[in-house]
Amino acid sequence: MAASFETPFTYTATGDLGCQRDTMLTNELLLRDQLGRPKRRGYLSADGFTFGRPNEKRDNSAGDALRGWSGTTSSLPFHHQEKKAERDFMSLNRAAVQAGLVTAPEHYEFRATHDVRRRASGEEKKRTRVRRIPPTMVFGISTRPSTPIFDLLEHKYQDRWQQQRRQQELAKKQEDSKRRSHTAPLLRKQHSRAVYNTRASLLKTYQNPVDPAPLWQMPRFTRNARPHLQTFRSARDRGEAFAHFEHDGISRKGNLGHGVYETAKS
Repeated sequence: MAASFETPFTYTATGDLGCQRDTMLTNELLLRDQLGRPKRRGYLSADGFTFGRPNEKRDNSAGDALRGWSGTTSSLPFHHQEKKAERDFMSLNRAAVQAGLVTAPEHYEFRATHDVRRRASGEEKKRTRVRRIPPTMVFGISTRPSTPIFDLLEHKYQDRWQQQRRQQELAKKQEDSKRRSHTAPLLRKQHSRAVYNTRASLLKTYQNPVDPAPLWQMPRFTRNARPHLQTFRSARDRGEAFAHFEHDGISRKGNLGHGVYETAKS
């Protein structure tokens, strides 16, 4: 009985009371959802549309048994379609050039009227071959060889290593002997010609005293500039005065020893 009194404005915000206009049926703010039905503002059709994904096609399945094994056609509104192969643009371009078409619009019109599909996808499926394995094929990792117990007990590995070491030492000795035989005459000549000095012989030899190099001065001072006064009577007196000054500067203060005498330190 309730269904007989339904009007187009039943599922609107106004209901049976209030002002009712046809524009209210298209206003999303005034529309109300119906129980068990999708919204009408969606992109999908509200009536007769089935949501979800179709079942995969299976032969001799439980659905076929319930339908009496009549077939495997699906009752859903859409079904799986075979995917077409991709267009072979290289072949299309080649055919267009052979036909005398050069510009881009001409190529576009040629592709609209001609169609070439690739054969790789279909051929690969057909050409798939199962690799036949020979019946004598054995899978897995090979078994490790057994440990030579007798070689371990007899110390053969140690003997083998010692023998290799002896051969290496003998080869090294032979190389050293050959090298010495070649260099011995040269060493004899060098020993006969030259006498090598040791540290003791160098210390025994008398070394002549060498005066230290004079301090650097500008050339004009060494040639023309001469002192006006000579306070020392001789160069010996001058040297003794400077030696006394250096000896006396030890007990004085200052960097150059010109200061007062320092007190004795305990």
